[in-house]
Amino acid sequence: MSNWTSGARRAGLALAASAVALGLAGCDGAGSVASKAAGSGAPVAAAAVTGATVVEKEIAPTQEFSGRLEAVEQVNIRARVGGYLTAIHFQPGAAVRKGQLLFEIDPAPFQAEVDRSQAGLMAVRAEAELAQLELARARHLLAERAIAQREVDERTAALKKLDAQQRAAQAAFQAARLNLGYTRIEAPIAGRVSKAEVTRGNLIDPSVVLSSVVSDQQIYASFDGDEATFLRVGPAARRGAAVDVAVGLASERGFPHKGKLDFVDNRFERATGSVRMRAILANEDQMLVPGLFARVRLGGNLAAAGKAVLIDERAIGTDQSHKFVYVIGARQQAEYRAVTLGPVVDGLRVVREGLRAGENIVVDGLQRVKPGQALKAQMAAMEPGPRAALADATPAAPKTAAGALQ
Repeated sequence: MSNWTSGARRAGLALAASAVALGLAGCDGAGSVASKAAGSGAPVAAAAVTGATVVEKEIAPTQEFSGRLEAVEQVNIRARVGGYLTAIHFQPGAAVRKGQLLFEIDPAPFQAEVDRSQAGLMAVRAEAELAQLELARARHLLAERAIAQREVDERTAALKKLDAQQRAAQAAFQAARLNLGYTRIEAPIAGRVSKAEVTRGNLIDPSVVLSSVVSDQQIYASFDGDEATFLRVGPAARRGAAVDVAVGLASERGFPHKGKLDFVDNRFERATGSVRMRAILANEDQMLVPGLFARVRLGGNLAAAGKAVLIDERAIGTDQSHKFVYVIGARQQAEYRAVTLGPVVDGLRVVREGLRAGENIVVDGLQRVKPGQALKAQMAAMEPGPRAALADATPAAPKTAAGALQ
């Protein structure tokens, strides 16, 4: 082997040894940093949440259902006679009064029929008057034995026949006048009219729906109650006792519209496990429109009031099929608590089991909390909607070493 080859080999071994030494030194440095970080004991940051104290109130038991608004009166506007539509006398969606003119049909052919039937009536009347005179003359001649009894009988029968014809002509004349009046189509009820479904110039008949009118001073809220509700309010409703009902729309908070239970069906539907019910409400501002979804709260005055535990619905979490809340424990740690819920009262959810009045729970920031986690809770009032912070439940966390360096 040559001297050059031996020298190169010795140089390569020296370089490899240097690389190993550098690698070991780097690992030792990293391990030293990690050991320092692990030994520093930096606390885990507490989850910032909003908390509130569980409240207890005196409430009357209520039940809530989903329903739909329905018109008390609803009429499809149709013509009673056929003809050409000549005029429309309303604006779409306008409020109309009972008897207000809505449509007009060409009256000319109906006026002609009135004139014809009137003329026929006058002709029959003239014949009847003549027949009555002839009968009187015949009776006078019979008294003088100038004519036979048979002629008197014939004239009596002729007068009766003309009297019947006169009645028929009178009826035909009245029918013609009615048909002439039907060319003016008026609102049968007071309320709000829809748009015209047919434009002027069209030939219409009684099968054509021209528009519709719904009453708007009162409105129904129809819903399906359960068996317990049927047993509770059915007897009272049939006795005529007032059962309070409150209704809220999808865009409204709470139940601002007040009414009375108007109808409870006479049988319970076994297939659906429900019974049809209906409440009636005043609609003076016309904000309630048929077809809208309605939240119905029934029977708040039917049972004695009692105390109930109430919380904000935002504090409730879902774990598969269970509902839970996080209670702020004595050490400011999150405690998982399963709860059984009741109805909503004044925007707060009733808790039947799982919580006691005076306990603090997490209301906002639920998604950042795990069982046993440390919490930094800012307390607020237990009420639905936005809330103003009252105070911190925990003192400010001390700054970490990293925070002090920043």
